[in-house]
Amino acid sequence: MRKVIPIILSLIMLLLVSAHAIAEAEIRIKEMVSFEKWQEVELFGYGLIVGLNGTGDKGGATFTVQSVSNMLQKMGITVDPDNLRIKNVAAVIVTATLSPFIRKGSHIDVMVSSLGDSTSLEGGTLLPTPLQEMGGTIHALAQGPVSIGGFNVAAGGGSVQKNHPTVGRIPDGAMVREEISLIMPEEELLLILSRPDFTTASRMSEIINEDFSQGLAKAVDPSTVKVKIPQEYQKEGLLISFISRLENLSLVPDRIARVVINERTGTVVVGEGVKIFPAAVAHGGLLITITQTPIISQPPPFSEKGETVVTEKTDIEVTEEQGRLALVQGTTVQELINALNALGITPRDVIAIFQALKEAEALQAELVIM
Repeated sequence: MRKVIPIILSLIMLLLVSAHAIAEAEIRIKEMVSFEKWQEVELFGYGLIVGLNGTGDKGGATFTVQSVSNMLQKMGITVDPDNLRIKNVAAVIVTATLSPFIRKGSHIDVMVSSLGDSTSLEGGTLLPTPLQEMGGTIHALAQGPVSIGGFNVAAGGGSVQKNHPTVGRIPDGAMVREEISLIMPEEELLLILSRPDFTTASRMSEIINEDFSQGLAKAVDPSTVKVKIPQEYQKEGLLISFISRLENLSLVPDRIARVVINERTGTVVVGEGVKIFPAAVAHGGLLITITQTPIISQPPPFSEKGETVVTEKTDIEVTEEQGRLALVQGTTVQELINALNALGITPRDVIAIFQALKEAEALQAELVIM
């Protein structure tokens, strides 16, 4: 096991070095911002999935029974809801995202999620479902066969499940009936950074002004950069060219030094720029061994009463590993990993060491525990 640990930490170091190189690469503005007036709209709706193989909602989902009964009444069929058996039908919430650049008649993907106690949506078909925004305006109509990308099989008291069979997807499952109003800017653009940062916003405005040789851009706050549209680009048909040139400019975004720890899985991710002050780390632990030995007790020979009894003797042995004191000091991620690798520790030990370094104010990075 001790031979495997240095290999694992070496791989982690290699990944971090690669991440460092990627972090220094320039990124296009297109990947970092969105335009304020062109925000996507979230759509949702309530629908029914039919054609399930006995995996639909059971009697506990009364809203499914009511929905099926109402649907049948609209078709001229009167059925007592108490007599309905809907194990092949499931009520779902349908969601989708509509871009302002999607036109009427286009198709968008939709997601369906079980609302009742259905166990699987495999093989089902979504009935026509109107999708609306929060204001109530209906923008699309969704329908079609559901793809769940998993399964749920139960037999003999056991079951096997892959992925989430109660959530599915319908590619191009909704047709747009009502577009989002697209307002084209006339004098200025507002760029919204996906990761607000003072330094990144300042660099972005500088890159834009340098490329156009004009003072067009100004960082308003950490998340917003205001860009004036030059007079020569305000003519009809030229705004698209200006935006295309703008979003293809590249810069190196600034990043926060951060260490992310997931204690449930033992995962440690060390970001670029993490530094530590000199610190002494003692690594050791307790080894507790518990063994049980069966002891058989029998009655005396020729005794009229008594029976054989089997008991167990429990022995507990506690040993302490010899602690090692190592000086940990790293100005780069690679030096830090080399120091931890020298200790020959496991990923979970790394978690404990990072937490202790943070408490000792030796870790110069944000510590995020998931």
